[in-house]
Amino acid sequence: MIRILQFEGLAPEEILNRDIRAEADVEAVVDEIIARVRQKGDEALLEYAEKFDHVKLESLTVTKEEIDEAMAAADPEFVRTLQMAAENITRFHKNQLHKNFVMNDQPGILLGQKYTPIQRAGVYVPGGTAAYPSTVLMDVIPAKVAGVSEIVMTTPAGRDGRVNPVILTAAAVAGVDRIIKAGGAQAIAALAYGTESVPAVDKIVGPGNVFVATAKRKVFGKVGIDMIAGPSEILVLADGSCDPAWVAADLLSQAEHDKMASAVLVTDSAELAQKVQAQVEEQLAVLPRQEIARASIEQNGKILVCRDLKEAVEAVNTIAPEHLEICTDDPFSLLNEIQNAGSIFLGKHVPEALGDYFAGPNHTLPTSGTARFSSPLSVDDFVKKSSFIYYTPQALEKVQGRIADFAHREGLDGHARSMTIRFEEKN
Repeated sequence: MIRILQFEGLAPEEILNRDIRAEADVEAVVDEIIARVRQKGDEALLEYAEKFDHVKLESLTVTKEEIDEAMAAADPEFVRTLQMAAENITRFHKNQLHKNFVMNDQPGILLGQKYTPIQRAGVYVPGGTAAYPSTVLMDVIPAKVAGVSEIVMTTPAGRDGRVNPVILTAAAVAGVDRIIKAGGAQAIAALAYGTESVPAVDKIVGPGNVFVATAKRKVFGKVGIDMIAGPSEILVLADGSCDPAWVAADLLSQAEHDKMASAVLVTDSAELAQKVQAQVEEQLAVLPRQEIARASIEQNGKILVCRDLKEAVEAVNTIAPEHLEICTDDPFSLLNEIQNAGSIFLGKHVPEALGDYFAGPNHTLPTSGTARFSSPLSVDDFVKKSSFIYYTPQALEKVQGRIADFAHREGLDGHARSMTIRFEEKN
């Protein structure tokens, strides 16, 4: 049963305990996998597919025929849903594009900044207990909007040697350039270092289990990564006017992800807390993924009762959730008080699932409290900024003495000389 606690007086670890550090044995396994992929390339990927995915692959690359077959067999209505979601995601992310700028407000000086997309992005899409076509759309479309030249997607094949057709359909809708049948830490290693079939990329994005997260952390520096994703989280901030059945359903929508997921209700109503607790039990009994959701609720679920909405907002900002639902009659009055949250869902008719699949804002979000300092996946993750400087000889002459003096004060005489030499009289 989900626990009810009074927020006042709770220690930080009692509010929400998150520790996403990998165990030593995970670290060792990932180190070995990365080293083996670097050494043996495709051969290692094929070996790991047989070992972990229980499939003997003849080729790592998904063919055009496989994609065409998946599209032909897909439910036309679902394809239209994917297309509508893709349109929403594209429209939202186009608003994130930045413009280059130039400053020339001083005589002889031109300064500016330009944006350049990365050349090649790697997108990791998990397999396992569920298929995630939404992850394909959310991680690929911002890269397309940013102007990335090539997008390489990795995802494990099933025991029949084929990638889930729903994933292939979403990849076709999103515009993936190349799809590789590989999962786990070995896929991350291949994207980072390259193999015969997998081109090395500039940045890797996408969620995964602890082995994937650990591999991403270990290859960071060789390539960029989006974030180290922890278990999924939802926090519902609700007042006494909310329907407890709705609140319970929203909590369970994240609890069913995996046993490590956390579902938290923060409320100023002790009565609502009791009713939601009862509803969670009632709905759990008929949830298909009951075993997973119950483990999540009992291990990581909480209902925090606060004195008022002001204290409830304090609780939200302390937890810094991945997903935040503000289920009050006037959610906009609280919006500017929220400092730490990945994605914010405003009002009683905006369940988190709307953002997962369809609305447009990205669902790849900071977890484990990292919303205190990081942001959702965006176009910004796929572009680089370069500044540029131009001075005329006359403009440089006016400041060369100051720059040389600055350099001397840092003990860098070579820096100073590179300025003054330009204005010495030649014999």
